[in-house]
Amino acid sequence: MEGRGPETDAQFKFTGIKKYFNSYTLTGRMNCALTTYGGIALIVLYFMLRSKKTPAVKAT
Repeated sequence: MEGRGPETDAQFKFTGIKKYFNSYTLTGRMNCALTTYGGIALIVLYFMLRSKKTPAVKAT
């Protein structure tokens, strides 16, 4: 029964970066989600580490 259930990677012939990041396959959607979460985590980590080094407002 084709057309039912989750899509397989063999169904689509993607090359390059589209092979890993697409909205058609479960693997592609998972990679997009993981990349998004990883990017958000890196931004949060950057600002957490950066704020400890220097105060935002200097006391006069």
